[in-house]
Amino acid sequence: MPTISVFFGIVIRMYYDDHAPPHFHAHYGEQDALVRIDTLELIQGALPRRALAMVLEWAAIHRGELQADWQRAAAHQALDRIDPLE
Repeated sequence: MPTISVFFGIVIRMYYDDHAPPHFHAHYGEQDALVRIDTLELIQGALPRRALAMVLEWAAIHRGELQADWQRAAAHQALDRIDPLE
């Protein structure tokens, strides 16, 4: 699973050939969450409140890039790195 961004201890990854709806995985410590790209809805898992807020802020800024990476993953192409939250 390629890592597409890392910030404040949060690792953002995307699987190739992952199930719909388009989403990404956010890992923080031992916790994992799946976030839907189009609605930024938490669809599985959990993160601490502050970590989730940062993930959602980052995803809102980079939604277009996330959608493009989802399309690349579906086509088995290399994913682009996305700038971290600063």
